[in-house]
Parts: sequence; structure tokens; C-alpha cells
Amino acid sequence: MIDLDFSVQIAALRTTFGDIRSVIDIDRLRADIDDLSGEAGMPDLWDDTEHAQKVTSDLSHRQSQLARIESISTRLDDLETLVEMANDGQGDQELADEATVELASLQKLLGELEVQTLLNGEFDERNAVITIRAGAGGVDAADFAEMLLRMYLRYAEQHNWRTSVLEISYAEEAGIKSATFEVDASYAFGTLSVEAGTHRLVRMSPFNSAGKRQTSFAAVEVVPLIEQTESIEVPDGDIRVDVFRSSGPGGQSVNTTDSAVRITHLPTGTVVSCQNEKSQIQNRAAAMRVLQSRLLVLEREKEAATKKELAGNITASWGDQMRSYVLAPYQMVKDLRTEYEVNNPSNVFDGDLDGFISAGIRWRKKAPED
Repeated sequence: MIDLDFSVQIAALRTTFGDIRSVIDIDRLRADIDDLSGEAGMPDLWDDTEHAQKVTSDLSHRQSQLARIESISTRLDDLETLVEMANDGQGDQELADEATVELASLQKLLGELEVQTLLNGEFDERNAVITIRAGAGGVDAADFAEMLLRMYLRYAEQHNWRTSVLEISYAEEAGIKSATFEVDASYAFGTLSVEAGTHRLVRMSPFNSAGKRQTSFAAVEVVPLIEQTESIEVPDGDIRVDVFRSSGPGGQSVNTTDSAVRITHLPTGTVVSCQNEKSQIQNRAAAMRVLQSRLLVLEREKEAATKKELAGNITASWGDQMRSYVLAPYQMVKDLRTEYEVNNPSNVFDGDLDGFISAGIRWRKKAPED
């Protein structure tokens, strides 16, 4: 006779699930879905394409979130039934194995949802704008920057997040000097903001004829995409606008006209480029939104620095080097803030970042209290 006792684990899952439901506020979630459904059904919705996309995206996200919550509730009930069936006189090992697998699946799923409830910052719910820049390390650094770009795009793809590459500046020999892309998903900024910082790669350089080990660096910047209604006023006299021909692999129609736009904010030296659209007007509008987002972040950073100085808070914060990717002489990726590490860099570079991001979100939540 099978004696399967998951009572402690199931009780813990129900407690966690109850906490998650209270934070998410199911009644409010249902009300939001009703409001958005009504707006999505308006005949003139698509007269404003950008607004329509936001409404449909928000509705889809909330419907998915509600369905996920309701599914977990049902699965918890079914798991208890499965355990009872496995333990009765007619139970067999197959049922016990099924219950064990389902328990592990629910533990993982609720762990992910629990992390999402920690995303309650001012801008956590927003879309994200990510910029990757090659740092020290020459050609290897440019190649590393391109590896990181692919890594984040793959991560977004695996989570069904829509992305839009706004600008890529290609390096001469290999890789990229920089790239900026937008991630269109609810809580994209809160989720990906823990990726901001300096990333380090250690490997046997494919660009070095002597085959020596090379260390290279790349910087990742993550800012929230601000709403148009929150746009920071940027006087025309504070910016310089340059137009140029888009760069990149040949054969693209965007390379035939001066449609790319570069905006320089003179007071801060902030530079934003956009070249993914064929229209110069569209590229300028996209570049201005990114510039305003970065200026908003700069304002918040100044406010935070002032508060920190007044409070006399000198505790260590996020260091410049936040993660190391080691390919030689051993295989490892380690986050230096959370101590989370894995021994399969190829999976990480293929977008397997959930463990690092979850650990980073939990670490960030606890850090101010330490």
C-alpha cells in the first residue's frame, strides 16, 4: 500500500496562494477586465492604434493572470484528490508519481507568482527600454554585447513578450557597439530592472590568434517607458537632432534614406538613436519617448541620492559588476549580488534567466532592510 503524505507541502502552498490572492486583489482584477473589455469593444478603438494596442495588451495580460490564478486553485484541489486516490487501497505507483510531479510543478509556479507580487515599485508595471553597450575588452566586448542582446530577446520570446529593436550600432570587426530595444509587456521594467549593471565575460577569445583567455565587459541599462501623459518637458533649445542613414547588414530598404534620428540632450549629454522605422518622423517620436524615459530616471536617481545623503545612509548598494559569465577554464554564470549561480552558460545565453531574475527581485526587496 502506498503511503503518500504531502499534507505539509500542500498546506504551505495554500498559505502562499492565499497571500498571493490578497496581494493581487482578485475583485479589482475582475473589475479591470470588465472595464478593459468594454473599452476593447468600442467601435472606434482602432482610430488610435497606439492606445488600442495598449488596451488589448493590458486586457490580455489581466485575463491571463486571472486564468492562471483560477487554474492554480483547481490544481490544488485536484492534487489533494490525487494523493487520496494514490493512498487508498486501489492506489498504484503511477498515481503517486503523477502527484509528485504535480506538487513540484505547483511549487515552481507559486514561487514565480510570489516573486511577481514583490514588483510593487512606482514604475514596475511599465514596459522596459533596455540599452546594451560594449565596454572594455575590444572585439570580445562587442561580441559579448551582441550575445547579451540575443539572450534578452530570447528571454522575452520564451515569455511571449513583444520586443522592438529601436537601434543597433554595429562594431567594425564583430558584434555591436550598442543596441536599444523596447519590451512591451506588463511588469517588464520591474522584472528586467534587476539586470541593470555591468556584466563580465571570461573565455578563450575566438578573436585572439594566441588563444589566450580574455575578460570583457558590457553594460546593461534598463529604464521604464513613460506614458505620453507623463512626458517630461524638453525645450527645443536643450536638444540637438541629427539625421543619418541607418546602418546594418546591407540590402535593407531603411539603408537608402536619411531616416535614422539621433537626439542629444545637451544639459545631460544623454544621446538616444532610433532607426528601426522607415519614417524619420516615426523615428524621432520613438527617440523622444526613450529620451524622456531616461530623463525621468535621472530625476528619480537625483531625488534618491539626495534622500540617501540627508539620511546618512552609506550602506553598500548595487555594485558595477553584477554578474560573471565564465566559459574558461570552467563553466559557470554567477550573480555577485545574490550568489545565485548555474553551471550551464549556454542555457543562460539562450534566454534561461528566470532563476537569476527571481533571485535578483527577492534580493532587491530585502536589501534595504539588511
